[in-house]
Amino acid sequence: MHSIKNSLSFVSGSTQGIGLAIARAFVKKGAQVVVHGRTEAKSREAAESAGARVAVWGDLSSTEGANDVLAQLEQIGTVDILVNNAGIFSVEDFFKMPDEEWHRYYQTNVMSLVRLCRTLMPGMLERNYGSIINVSSEAAVKPLPQMIHYSMTKTAMLSISRGLAELTKGTAVRVNSLLPGPTWTRGVEDYFEGLAQQEGRPLEDVLSNYFQAHEPTSLIQRFAQVDEIADAAIFLAENGAVNGSSLRVEGGIIRSL
Repeated sequence: MHSIKNSLSFVSGSTQGIGLAIARAFVKKGAQVVVHGRTEAKSREAAESAGARVAVWGDLSSTEGANDVLAQLEQIGTVDILVNNAGIFSVEDFFKMPDEEWHRYYQTNVMSLVRLCRTLMPGMLERNYGSIINVSSEAAVKPLPQMIHYSMTKTAMLSISRGLAELTKGTAVRVNSLLPGPTWTRGVEDYFEGLAQQEGRPLEDVLSNYFQAHEPTSLIQRFAQVDEIADAAIFLAENGAVNGSSLRVEGGIIRSL
């Protein structure tokens, strides 16, 4: 096992939800964590909440925004661990979603990862040390009909991750993917509260049969907790024998070996 104590770890999209939980878990392990969000206020607030070393901010969905974030990182130090968690999701009608939205999803979920890896990974290879964790989703393997656009970006992340892992052959740098399933976050809670209002039912009623109705293959029949996802990220960061893999933390939704 490779201890991540004192390593400089950058977690993109870490002002809330899974990203914030990963940042907190890394801090507890003794890592020097850099938190990231789109705005300065939210990023600083999240860094304080996580006990992180510092915050950076900027929009990774554009080249200019990503370059700004990378410039801030350069002032802080050399990144040893990169967690690509920044991303967006929504339920959309495939037949009504315009090209512009597809482009926005690709730029935000896929190109943000590309931009950060393209700049930070060469240094890891030169130093012969580093770990990259790309937070994908069970939707990468089991595309969701109500989120085809989102699922596509998560599948692309798996392909990029495996390709980048091939570039690490014979080194101590590793690239892995993390595939959370439905996870209870503030964003998910907001979504279900909106759905409950739309249907005129209490939130508890909407949630009570959600897994039976929408995720019948789930073996745990519940939402994962953000700390459970963060624990899996710690495993990927510390286990030196795990490279080029996709770790599923989706409660058995994907019915395959």
